[in-house]
Amino acid sequence: MRILLVDDEAELADALAQVLQRKGYSVTVAYDGDRGSQLAQSETYDLLILDWMLPGQSGLELCQGLRARGQITPVLFLTAKDTVDDRVDGLDAGADDYLIKPFELKELLARVRALLRRPPSLIADASDRLTLGELVLDPVNQVAYRGDRAVELSEKESRLLASFMQYPEQILSHSAIYQQVWPDDAPTSNVLAAQVRLLRRKLDRLGEPASIHTVYGKGYRFSLTS
Repeated sequence: MRILLVDDEAELADALAQVLQRKGYSVTVAYDGDRGSQLAQSETYDLLILDWMLPGQSGLELCQGLRARGQITPVLFLTAKDTVDDRVDGLDAGADDYLIKPFELKELLARVRALLRRPPSLIADASDRLTLGELVLDPVNQVAYRGDRAVELSEKESRLLASFMQYPEQILSHSAIYQQVWPDDAPTSNVLAAQVRLLRRKLDRLGEPASIHTVYGKGYRFSLTS
């Protein structure tokens, strides 16, 4: 498995590369966003590990550029940015996972293993459309339709929305959502909160009923009527 690691902290990047190489991965290191972008476009990798704040292009810009070009290589952000809004921005840019610095090495390795185990599309076999009132989800093409409005979704958003639509009006706990959306390795609750906020932002427009309701201390409830 080939990994591209882009981080301007040379000491950290080199140490992580050595650890990953000892685990059997082939690792290429870049220390700025421009070089990372060049490598990501010219070579084939199974995983990209990106720092957010980089010289040249930021990790966010690098990820956005790759997704705009149609690249689906999994992206893991390593960053000191730790607010929910930061996570939303990272997920919105196309990241698959998010790990806050400083982090435990064993957690990083677990997330790397989980991302590398995932098939190109975790929902490719969910060919049937889901319908709930005016909302229709096409999971294969990762698009939802709310009334006459089309909503483009990421893979995670498609899986998350499918989970909610299968259990309308019911409270889904964090653990239940993790099992369906992140079956191999659950992220932190803050990553889930960021993903929910991002999905809400796409689904709900002014004047439309809110779709995803937070049930504090329990989880989330999906409804288009309240």
